[in-house]
Amino acid sequence: MILIKEKTLTRLNVAKITNLLVLSSIAIFVPYFFHQQWITGPLVNAILILTLFLAGIRSAVIVCLVPSLMALAGGLLPPILAPAVPFIMISNIILVFSVDFIYLNFRSNNNQNYWLGVLVGAFFKFLFLYASINIISRLLIKQELVKQIAIMMSWPQFATAITGGFIAFIILKRLRRI
Repeated sequence: MILIKEKTLTRLNVAKITNLLVLSSIAIFVPYFFHQQWITGPLVNAILILTLFLAGIRSAVIVCLVPSLMALAGGLLPPILAPAVPFIMISNIILVFSVDFIYLNFRSNNNQNYWLGVLVGAFFKFLFLYASINIISRLLIKQELVKQIAIMMSWPQFATAITGGFIAFIILKRLRRI
């Protein structure tokens, strides 16, 4: 029994757990305080990328699930878009996986890999979310709202992901993690 406790304690990384708790708490509360897509979007995307670099891919995937639920509960996301929440979660995971994969696997300097990962991740996030929302909105939402929702879930998603990547880059540079 003592051996199991020792192995468990040696596997725990207190810094990563602390980073996860702090960043996930911020991800929970940002949608409640800021009801503007141009503020919340970059902050949430920055949190996702920061979680990836400071707490690891598993923690980042967990945090990817939180903001869209909170945006729905906090009023940033209109209730009519509740069926889109799982697709928003998946698009966040696509962003995190893209940044992680490119940062770790391309042979270049870390700054170039980071920005390539952010650009590719932002593009795939935008592409997935735009396609998903177009399909969902035509099935579930009144046609008058489809155009507004399609715009909200299209290029602004790309722009907020890039802006979030910039915010995360500044913080990661200061922390000397990149």
